[in-house]
Amino acid sequence: MSSDLPAPLAEIRDDFLALGQRDRLQLLLEFSNELPGLPERYSEHPDLLERVEECQSPVYIFVEVEDGVVRMHATAPAEAPTTRGFASILAQGLTGLTPEQVLDVPADYPHTLGLTEAVSPLRIRGMTAMLGRIKRQVREKTAA
Repeated sequence: MSSDLPAPLAEIRDDFLALGQRDRLQLLLEFSNELPGLPERYSEHPDLLERVEECQSPVYIFVEVEDGVVRMHATAPAEAPTTRGFASILAQGLTGLTPEQVLDVPADYPHTLGLTEAVSPLRIRGMTAMLGRIKRQVREKTAA
């Protein structure tokens, strides 16, 4: 696999690819249970979060860039484990990276997790849209 990915995303990808299809779904479910909660400043101001319309389930994201470090926050309902899992993968894989590292993540990263046979193309498209919105927010925040 490509070594161009930041280490956290490469490790997540490699963990998925080391498993069979059924176990990959279980790992995605585990990620859904690990989605970090929103910081209080966002839970009290949901208007600061951006809805990812391409996702079947309501998922909202917000990116911070402080001192050259990206932090990605997301919320999705517990009854949407696939969406929560994808949001958690991105939150865990992108938080702590530099803006440049985030912007360099290939747009097709969601396709590299080996889940295209296990989840619908619409759900993969939702994760791809999340990544695209995250990159756009990083660009906006670093241009300011």
